[in-house]
Amino acid sequence: MDAENKAIGESVIFRHALVVRLTHWVNVLCLLVLLMSGLQIFNAHSRLYFGNNSVPENAVLVMRAAQKADGTPVGLTTIGNTTFDTTGVLGLSTSAGGQLEARGFPSWITLPSYRDLATGRRWHFFFAWAFVLNGLAYLAYSLWSGHIKRDLAPSRPQLRNIGHDILEHIRLRFPKGEEAKHYNVLQKLAYLAVIFVLLPLVVLTGLTMSPGLDAAFPFLVEVFGGRQSARTIHFLCATGIVLFVIIHVGMVLVSGVWNNMRSMITGRYRIEPAE
Repeated sequence: MDAENKAIGESVIFRHALVVRLTHWVNVLCLLVLLMSGLQIFNAHSRLYFGNNSVPENAVLVMRAAQKADGTPVGLTTIGNTTFDTTGVLGLSTSAGGQLEARGFPSWITLPSYRDLATGRRWHFFFAWAFVLNGLAYLAYSLWSGHIKRDLAPSRPQLRNIGHDILEHIRLRFPKGEEAKHYNVLQKLAYLAVIFVLLPLVVLTGLTMSPGLDAAFPFLVEVFGGRQSARTIHFLCATGIVLFVIIHVGMVLVSGVWNNMRSMITGRYRIEPAE
């Protein structure tokens, strides 16, 4: 019956090796904990600066609570010289106890949900090292197996047709047949940017913010233009990773949840016939 219902030309390929699948899911766990614990740490001082010193008037990002003229509390987020009312989300949000609380990010997205900088730091540091070791394992396997060169390096024809791929993605039209057996150019460029730009930067800036590591590698502070600059770059890179994950999950949902999930669990991916 299954063979009769199977579309002509449809096939199943083995797309992801075991190491790729394991490191992918370890990354999912690590990034989730790092994001939530990182926001707990950020909430201890919900401001960002460039340079080596935290001078209030030089902040490039501020999340704070204030009061309107009538005494009503309000959450405000200032980026550069522009201030936005972000009441209920940033600056001022409802705590787990149902009370309005002045904090950068809301309790539901921090780990732990209550204010506890020490616990947040412990979670963050533990999973940061787990993330680094997992990343090194993935990189070592990818270089040894040729995964990056074979699967992630875009070809010249793909780069020349990048405009067409962008339009196809906007129209939610995804490759079928032979084209679906490989990552498209947008996927390749996005993965390479995350693997070789965002992730190394987020790790190095994280190391730069550690006083102990600064003593061993003082050049890191100079490379990033000061500890506060490193903190800001760390925040921006983390934001970039979150945006990548949101787009990635969105593409998984619209291009076939079960097929994509199966490929990252079992390695097998179903190829629809080209029209």
